[in-house]
Amino acid sequence: MKRTGSLFLVALLAGTLTLGAYKLLFENPSAHGISSGQELPVFQTSNLPVYPAGAAIEGVDFTLAAENTVNAVVHVKNITLSRGPSLLEFFYGYEERARPQVGTGSGVIISPDGYVVTNNHVIAQANQLMVTLNNNKTYEATVVGTDPTTDIALLKIEEEGLPYLAFGDSDQVKVGEWVLAVGNPFNLTSTVTAGIVSAKARNLGRNQSFLQTDAAVNPGNSGGALVNIRGDLVGINTAITSQTGSYIGYSFAVPSNIARKVVQDLLEYGSVIKGVLGVQTLRPDLVKERGIDAVEGVYVESVEEDSGAEQAGLRQGDIIKQVDGVKIRTFTDLTGYIASKSPGDRVEVRLERGGESVSVPVEVRERQTLQLPLLGFTVKNLSEADRKKFKTDQGVKILAVPPSSEKYGLVGKVILAVDGQAIRDVKDAGKYFGEISRYGQTSITLMDEKGEKERLIFQ
Repeated sequence: MKRTGSLFLVALLAGTLTLGAYKLLFENPSAHGISSGQELPVFQTSNLPVYPAGAAIEGVDFTLAAENTVNAVVHVKNITLSRGPSLLEFFYGYEERARPQVGTGSGVIISPDGYVVTNNHVIAQANQLMVTLNNNKTYEATVVGTDPTTDIALLKIEEEGLPYLAFGDSDQVKVGEWVLAVGNPFNLTSTVTAGIVSAKARNLGRNQSFLQTDAAVNPGNSGGALVNIRGDLVGINTAITSQTGSYIGYSFAVPSNIARKVVQDLLEYGSVIKGVLGVQTLRPDLVKERGIDAVEGVYVESVEEDSGAEQAGLRQGDIIKQVDGVKIRTFTDLTGYIASKSPGDRVEVRLERGGESVSVPVEVRERQTLQLPLLGFTVKNLSEADRKKFKTDQGVKILAVPPSSEKYGLVGKVILAVDGQAIRDVKDAGKYFGEISRYGQTSITLMDEKGEKERLIFQ
């Protein structure tokens, strides 16, 4: 009996302590900084807190940004007709009917009259494009233009008075800033996820700058909106890093300043006009190999002829630290910012030269050099001196060739035409060499300094 009584007292004491601890830790609002009358945050599998209506994180409220964004984000359906090989076709010549294949993604309305920005890979090879709004209205879309390099495409639907998102300034986005990803993952419309900007100027092997975020992005989100807490469009969701095909922690977006510039070029020119400073930079590992002190910035290895950088007086050894007040830590920082500019724009470059800080204005110009597709030649536009020497106003000069082509003595010659198509500049060269078939033969017309022409045939 005494033993039973002792056990009862122990149980009673334990229960009292447990109840007291529960009240102290979970019912005391000050223990979690939650004001009286508010619900506690609920944590999902992504470990992102979901707050009740009216609650905020240090004054941050996601509801307004979400409300302003969901109606401007659309569902994009890509219908592609494909016909694979069949036994009937092989044995009897019977041509099988094309079967429709459907791909889906997201898009963002950027004007009230129906312009929609999305990813190029969302609409690639489409025979028909259908855009569905958040109110379930569906429209057939036409392609205004695409830029595979930045993975941006511009569509148009015929409607007026549509809800739309305004472009924000992605250069002003800060690491650690809250953002929302809005799209249609797995065909689930108007899905909003929250996260922070994990990094800026990420290079995914495309020599392009991306915003990195931990907001959940899954298949179907491509082409959707990345917005700040004010609902400004700061990025177009593009890619995830995953071995499974689904979100595992990080996603990437094309910065809004780059997307906006691409859209403007597609509307005005039908293609993207890219500008460059005209500097060749040294990789960070080579900077260390040469015994140069570690630097934060971009080390200039050389300056391209007839470039804005050459005209501004940039030279080898300069370290670019800022452009228009934007801090430059890596080459991707530099290319990402310049990608938002057009030829003819002027930027203020702050650099370190011989231990001193120097600021110079530099004109952004069209790229003067290009590596040709397939053949791998590096060519450049003709300078004024080249035009006088070769007595021609058109063509591109060969600067370098792969080792397999060095025996032909091509460096220093001018390419005038490829497969009978006259070449005026590097833009023509990129276009016509890009159309070369890998399985045919290619004819290149060249001219040397003496004005003598020759034709080479590449198999």
